[in-house]
Order: sequence, then structure tokens, then C-alpha cells
Amino acid sequence: MGALTGLRVIDASRILAGPFCGQLFAEQGAEVIKIEPPEGDPNRGWPLMVDGWSTNFLSVNRGKKSVTLNLATEKGRELFYALAAQADVLIHNYLPGTAAKLGVDDERLSACNPNLVRVVLTGYGANGALANKPGYDTMITAYSGIMSLTGEPDRPPVKPGVSAVDIAAGALAFGGAMAALHARNKPEGAGQRVDVSLLETAVTFLGFHGLNWLQSGKLDAREGANYGPLVPFGRYRCRDADLMIGASTTTAWSSLCKVVGGGLDTHPDYRTNDLRFAHNAQLRAELEILLATRDCAEWSELLDEVGVPNAPVQTVDQVLSDPQVLANDMVVPARRKDGSEVTLLGLPFKLSGTPGDASVAPPGLGEDTSEIMQNVLNLTPDAIKKLREENIL
Repeated sequence: MGALTGLRVIDASRILAGPFCGQLFAEQGAEVIKIEPPEGDPNRGWPLMVDGWSTNFLSVNRGKKSVTLNLATEKGRELFYALAAQADVLIHNYLPGTAAKLGVDDERLSACNPNLVRVVLTGYGANGALANKPGYDTMITAYSGIMSLTGEPDRPPVKPGVSAVDIAAGALAFGGAMAALHARNKPEGAGQRVDVSLLETAVTFLGFHGLNWLQSGKLDAREGANYGPLVPFGRYRCRDADLMIGASTTTAWSSLCKVVGGGLDTHPDYRTNDLRFAHNAQLRAELEILLATRDCAEWSELLDEVGVPNAPVQTVDQVLSDPQVLANDMVVPARRKDGSEVTLLGLPFKLSGTPGDASVAPPGLGEDTSEIMQNVLNLTPDAIKKLREENIL
């Protein structure tokens, strides 16, 4: 039994953020019914394609059931309302105008099920002039200021290397939905709408960088792999690879100097952090000469022994074969209905008493339509056949 066994979730979202929210529910035992148009979630066709499956799609649809439903038809909307009436949570990322056109706006959803928690993900938020503007992770990183903080100081801004805003928005949507479910269980509780947007998620990511501006008017600059005025704190080249080193305290600096040698601790230009910052380029050159005498793994082990924060700069293939990553079950097999297996990333959080389930692969397009129509909505096989002929399913 998963922590959320007994909950029914309708996931009518597409691409990454909304589906990731739905996947978090599925991993914890909820029945998640993914509603797709007859042609499928557009994410099914996004590269990279492997054996006919999009890795993009596989990353956010584990453990769900797929139902094809044509919401452009009146009968399709009726079936959608019937499913929503029996659900606890409904997730979608339609823009307000599209939601109204398809008949899945909040007023109609709450009317068909007052206890339904409606999770709505948008690009730019539920209010304001851009409420109907489509939002994409990369565009939001530009609009939100994240891109202005990413990259080397002497080069143009760059996008982050991962779709962090999409994934974080999905996680926040899951958290918001769980809060709403908790509120629903109170004596006077009922369903409610949960609004999450990529923009609000990204602005939250600004954290202290945002407060630096709000409190002092200071705009932080791009720092590359360095970290503010702390030196040494950044990426340094060893004999074979790069190593992140963070000597942010006097103790850590002293320990680093003892490990690498070279008399850095007695050099007059490096006695304080301010001096090290003022002579950063000089210190980097001297430190990297010393680091070039050993491999990255050797330095990492030596620095671990004296408590200096460090981490090798690993590539994705190294990460996904790393013993520490594997020890925490972050690479797992999942089984499809046909018995084949696909390797996926592991669960982002673990519960000790009700462990989540990562073993069910994402569904094929519409493979659960008949089951859901028959078992949830009590339709007969003949009725289902007719709906297929009418291009409603």
C-alpha cells in the first residue's frame, strides 16, 4: 500500500511540469489516469526517441494509466466530467482561454465535483496581461532573470543545462495539491484550486539573489562556477578532470593549504579572503599548478579527510553509474504491460513506512482506455466500441 493508495488523480496535462506532478502521485500509490487527445501528448514525439519512445515522455509519466479522450466533442467533455466527478485531484495546464473553449475551466470542474482539488499550471501565472501566453522552461529562465545569472561573467547569459523550472513547478504543484487535500479533510473543508506557474516558480528560485536587489539595490553578476566573493570557491582543474572546491572559512582554507602544499598559507597575498579575492587569478594559477600533480579522485579523497567541501564535476554518464547514486536507488528498472523493461530515474523522495513504487513504466497511448471506461464509468464494450468509431475515444 502506497502512501496515496485510494486517491484518484486525473492528469490532463502535457509536456513536463504537469505530468511530473502526476507522476509523483502515481509513485506514491494514487491511481493516475492520464487523459490524452487521440493523437497523444505532444511529448510522446519529442526527441530523443529510443525504440519508438520519447525519453522526454518517459521521464514524467511513470505509473499512470493512459486514456484517449477527444475534449473537442460534447460527448468527450461529458466523459471527462464523469471522470472528474469520481476523482480527488485533477491536473491540467491549459491556458485560461483554451480551458474555457474546451469546457474544463475551473467553474465547470468545481460544479461537477465540489470536493475536487484542481491543480492548474500556467507559464506566466493566473493573473496579469500574460496570463494567456504560453510558457516554456527556457523562455521563463530568460524572463525571470535566472538566465541573466547563469554563465561566465565575460560572456553572454546561457540557459541552465536542465529543465529545472519545469520539474520544480511540478513538485510545487504536488505540494500544493497535498496541502489542498489536507485542507479538504477539515470539518468545513472542500475542494479548491491550486495555481502554480513556471514564472512564480522561477522567481522563487531567485532566492537571496532577489533579496540582494530588494534590500540593497545590488544586481548580482554571473559567476560561472565560482561563488560570490569567496575564494577559493569554484571549479579547479586537476591532472585529469575538474574539481569543485569550497574553502569558505579560515579553517577550510588552512586545511586546503595543508593538503595541497606549496606554501599558499604563508603567502602574504592570501592571508585573508579579501586578499584572496583581490588576487583571485594569481591564486587560481598557483593552485591549479599544485592540483595538476594528482587526479581529481585523489584530491577529492584527501580533501574529504580534512573536511574541505569538494565534488568532482561529473558528466551524466558518470553520475548514473556512480556508486553513491546507485546506492540510493536513483537508477531503476520499470516494466511495461508487454513484459519489456525500461530503465528510468529513481524516486525523488522515499518514505520508510509506505515506500513508493518505481516499477511501473509509462503507458502506451490509450492502452487503458477500455479498462477505465468499463471499470470507472461502467460503460459496456459495445458503448466503448461506438465511442471509438465516433472518434471520441
